[in-house]
Parts: sequence; C-alpha cells; structure tokens
Amino acid sequence: MNIATLSRTAAAALCAALALLPGAHAAPAAGRVDAARIASSERDGANWLSHGRTYAEQRYSPLQSVHDRNVDRLGLAWWIDLDNDRGLEATPIVVDGVLYATLAWSRVIAVDARSGKTLWQYDPGVHKAKGRHACCDSVNRGVAVWKGLVYVGTLDGRLIALDAASGKPVWSTQTTDNSKPYTITGAPRVVAGKVIIGNGGAELGVRGYFSAYDARDGKLLWRVYTVPGNPAEPQESPELQKALATWNGEWWKYGGGGTVWNAMAYDPELKLLYVGTGNGSPWNREIRSPGGGDNLYLSSILAIDPDTGRLVWHYQTTPGDSWDYTATQDLVLADLMLDGVRRKVIMQAPKNGFFYVLDRATGELLSAEKFGKVTWAERVDKATGRPVETAKTRYTQEPSVQWPGPFGAHNWQPMSFSPKTGLVYIPYQELPFVYINGKRDFRYRNGAWNVGAGEEQFTAFPREVASGALIAWDPVRQRAAWKAPYAFHWNGGTMATAGNLVFQGTADGRFVAYAADDGRKLWEFGAQTGVMAGPVSYAVGGEQYVAVMAGWGGSAALIGGEATVATGVRNVSRLLVFKLGGKAVLPPLPPRPDQVARMPQPVTASAETVARGSRLYHTTCAMCHGVGAVSGGVIPDLRRSSDATRAAFPEIVLKGALQARGMPAFDDLLDADGLAAIKAYVMAREYEDHRRSAAPAAAASAPATAATPAPAAKH
Repeated sequence: MNIATLSRTAAAALCAALALLPGAHAAPAAGRVDAARIASSERDGANWLSHGRTYAEQRYSPLQSVHDRNVDRLGLAWWIDLDNDRGLEATPIVVDGVLYATLAWSRVIAVDARSGKTLWQYDPGVHKAKGRHACCDSVNRGVAVWKGLVYVGTLDGRLIALDAASGKPVWSTQTTDNSKPYTITGAPRVVAGKVIIGNGGAELGVRGYFSAYDARDGKLLWRVYTVPGNPAEPQESPELQKALATWNGEWWKYGGGGTVWNAMAYDPELKLLYVGTGNGSPWNREIRSPGGGDNLYLSSILAIDPDTGRLVWHYQTTPGDSWDYTATQDLVLADLMLDGVRRKVIMQAPKNGFFYVLDRATGELLSAEKFGKVTWAERVDKATGRPVETAKTRYTQEPSVQWPGPFGAHNWQPMSFSPKTGLVYIPYQELPFVYINGKRDFRYRNGAWNVGAGEEQFTAFPREVASGALIAWDPVRQRAAWKAPYAFHWNGGTMATAGNLVFQGTADGRFVAYAADDGRKLWEFGAQTGVMAGPVSYAVGGEQYVAVMAGWGGSAALIGGEATVATGVRNVSRLLVFKLGGKAVLPPLPPRPDQVARMPQPVTASAETVARGSRLYHTTCAMCHGVGAVSGGVIPDLRRSSDATRAAFPEIVLKGALQARGMPAFDDLLDADGLAAIKAYVMAREYEDHRRSAAPAAAASAPATAATPAPAAKH
C-alpha cells in the first residue's frame, strides 16, 4: 500500500467514525431506490420512484394536500427553460428531493425538486442523423433509478447507467444492431435487479425484442424476440417455434415488427413482468404474411417470468393487425370486484379502441368494450377472446376509411387509475385514416418507411374529423363515467391523486385539473406550448408539488396536417412545477420567427413530375415535414422555405449539410431527379395554398351586386 492509498484509507475511516458520533447525520445516498421502497411508496407519496410511480403503473398519487377544494390556489412554483426544440414526453422520477428527467436526443437532467436548481446534465452524444430512424420524433420518455444509478435508453440503442449523484457514466452497453433502423425512445424499468429495455423501428423494418440487463454491470441476462425469425433457422424459444404456424410468406425479410417501445408493468407477488408489443412490419398483412394468419406475437400483451425471460401467457388484442393497432399503450394493474369476486386484473386501452380487462395471473379475458369510435370491429367475442371484424375491414385497392387510424384511440400518452374513484382516466383521441392496399406497388426500401398501406397517397387529416377527450372509464361496468371533450387530438398523459383530482395537459397549450369523481374542471394554467407528457406529484419538506414536462412535438406534430396546425402552438420546452400559493409567472412568448414573404408562382413542371414528387415526398419526407407538406410546427414547413434554402436542397437532402441539426442525408433513397420532383411538389403545394387563401380575400373585396347587396351601415 502506497502513502496516497494509506491516506485515502485513513480519511475514509475517520469519516466513518465521525458518522457514528452522537448527533452526526450523513447525507442520504442519491438515487436510493429498491424493491422495498417502491412497495412502500404505495402509501407514501413523497417520491415518484418508477415510471408509473409504482410497479402497478397506476399513476396515482396518495398525496392530498392539494385537493378538489383548494386546487384553485395552485400556482407556478418555478420553471426551467430547457435547451430543447423537439417534443418532451418524459415522466420525471423523483427520489428524496431530486427530480430526474430526459429531453430530446436522450439527454438527462437532475434538478433540485424544491428549488429548480439544476444539479447535473448528461448528453450521450447521439448523432443527429439517427433521427431519420425515429418514427415519431427524437423524444425520450424517461429514466429508471435503482440503487444509486440512473438508467437511460438512447435513440441510437445504448443503455447507459449514470451515477445518480454526479451524472457521470458508470457503464454503457449497445442493445441494438446499429446497422438496422432500431431506436429507443421508451423508459427502462428495473425489475428484480434487472433493467428491462425494448426498442422501436417497426415501420422501417426491424424485428422486435426486449432484453434484461444486470442492473449492476450491464451484463445481458436474457432476450425475448416477439416475432419468429427465418423458419429455416432455429428459433430462439419454443414459443416462437409455435408462433411460426401463424405466419406465412417471407416476413423476416421485412423485419416482422412487434417492437416493445413503451408499456411495461410488474406484479412482485405473481413474479410476472408484463410487456405490450407493437404493430407488424409492414403494416399490411398481405405483404408481410400473404395468406393471412394471426402473426403472433404482434399487438399482444405478454406475461414473462423475469428470472428466465420465458413466456407464461399471452393475449393478442388485434390478431393479424393491418392498421398499426399496437398494444404498447399503458398496462395498469389493479384489484377489481367483478361479479362479486375480487380479481387481480391487468387493464389496457390500446390503439384499437377496445378497453381490455384480463386476469393478470392467467391472461383470461374478463371483458372488452369500445371506449370510443370503432369501425374495424363490431365487438370482442368473450368466448374466443377475438375481435369480430366488420365487413371490408381488410383494406383492398379501394380506399377503406377506418376508426381509429394509426394514431390510435389512445396512444403512448399515459392513462391513470384511481383506487379511490375506481375510474381509469384515458387520453382519448378520435380521427380516422384512409387505408389502401399498397401490395401491388410495394417495394421494400431499407431505412425508409415501409407500411404498404398506400402511404404514397397519404393526405392531411381535415380539421373537422379530429378531436380528443379525457374519458373517465369505469372498468367494472365497462362504460364512461364522464367525459371532458377537446377540440384537438394529441393531448397529454394523466395523473390521478387522492385529493380527488386528475391532471392532464392539452395539445392547445393548457394544463388542467378536473374533479376525479365527476369531471368538473377546477383549475387551468396556460403553458404556452402543447403538453403531452405525464404529470407527477411529490412532496419535499411536507409540501406537495405537481410537475410536468411541457414541449410540443412527437409524431402528431411531425406528421402535421391541418388538424395539427389548428392547435396554434409551437415548441417551448420547459419543466413546470406547481404548488399551493405559487406566485411565479411565465415570461411573454417571443414573437414567431418571420416567415418568407413572397408571391408564389405557378409551377412549370409537368403534372406527372408533381405527382411523382408527391409520391416520393410522402414515402421519404412526410413523416417529419408533414403530410400534404403541412408541418406540425416542430420541423420546418417546406412550403415556407426561402429561395436560398430550396437552391441548397441538393446539399441539404442528398449530402447532409444540416446533419448536425437533425436533418440526415437521403442520398441512398433519392437521386437528383427525384429531389427535383419533390421540390416541384412542395412549390405546387405552396402555390395551391396561396390561391386558396387569396380566393376569399378577392371575393370579399369584389363590388356588391344586385344579387348580393352590400350590408347597410349601422349608426
């Protein structure tokens, strides 16, 4: 032992001895979370220790200092302006007065939960070109905290453990093959000492799986694939071998899909981990599995032994899914009285529009009813557990309009459950989609969207067909107890509290509190931006706080269209924290950046070129710059591009001149002629919009005629 080591050892011994002296108080270790603390937090609401607060993922806070009789006194305690220009979707984790959250591009922050002081920040250095593979913005939904470490999944597929006190990396492991378009946007969970992480990318052509890593050192312990691979090769499990019978064709060449990108829950008594799986790749079953088949385990709830990764039971919500009806929406555990018997259940409101109640020990279907507008199926047969599909549900060469569309009746925005009211609070949205069988013209393109649903003919959603609501759903009676309607879709996640409150952010820039029992609106705050993330509540020094990440973005904002633009919001990224008597005030919004002012000219390109540009735009550009070239307000609207920017399209689009800002190169999918056609289409859309907006102005300024007399002056 050298002198330096001896000195450090002596100092450590002295500190330990001092800590044992009467009256000495050692500071608590940062990130002190384990299974016992998560279990005790069922009753103690001071912390928010896991993604859904507890293993059951109910997003219910037992705190009640803020309640339905004093919530009108809730005010902004503090806020942080965040260096972030993409969507914020994270649920913060709060441990002993420290709040941990994520920003876009998988960055992590730690903040003093009482004062708002930033304690540390971590940037994993994700290459911005990876944003091309993120179907739904470069978002991240949060971290997990366990025994002094903070875990984050990154957009480029890494799982990183950070020291909770300093934010410094402890270990990092690559969970995906980066030669394929995998991404991670979901929050990890820690179960039985294992970090569970999935991934996304089904639309771009990947095979879904989720993995368990040792929480201490990042060692891979097991991996579960959700769809079978090439049948000529050995399958990874007996369950996948059985699933082969439900597939046809050469699906593995397209990836297959089934990604696990969001929902998980855990029952420590049954020792079962529950995960939800995603849509097929491509969406269109006629392409990925010609001849039909249920295509296990797409759009399913899986119950897994967390020690071995083996499947215990499964339930498929949408057999043979062709509509992007994922089952990756929240999985919530509860005990319900059903027909006079207390049952341990798992509940889900997936994209397909049915609310499912299952026995969480066996997977038995207990009930399933529509919680919104659903046209693809009449009902779910309780005897078989299968949906009864309506006529012409399976789309053909003729356009097929279905509710819900791929945004779902409920998407990733978290729902919550109150044991006090017995109600589930669902962020519901209602908008259809026009599906067309794209099998005839389908050509798989590596690294591009491959859905086979006529995506080259996608059109923007008319404003009048899109709406939303907060639905308070009774899972026992399987009906709505109350509903708060919204004019827009893509509203935020929910949180219920013991104070008879339910909180939710909205797409048009509000943060609202309702009475959980009857839906009375009790309080509202103008957030200045769309609020999508799930709120949390915690206590420091005996004072209750409510916190939410606010920042417009995500797939609806990227895919855009008139229904999204109508919200009128833009991205202003902040962490907002409230308490009773809070007096802080947000500053006024800065003016919007000046838009290009010019008189668009008719496009000289041929109609065939413009049509080709539309097809290429909608298969290459629309998922970020907006369907119909109508941006949702986060990514630049190409109809508003300056002449200089359009002249630089080859450098930007083909050579990646703006990669550092998140605009990757597309020279593998486009050539100069194709890019010129896209440019012609965008300019045609600009001129079309100009003519449409100019027509009412011209009509208003036209002289009055006998048939349309001018209004009389009023005195």
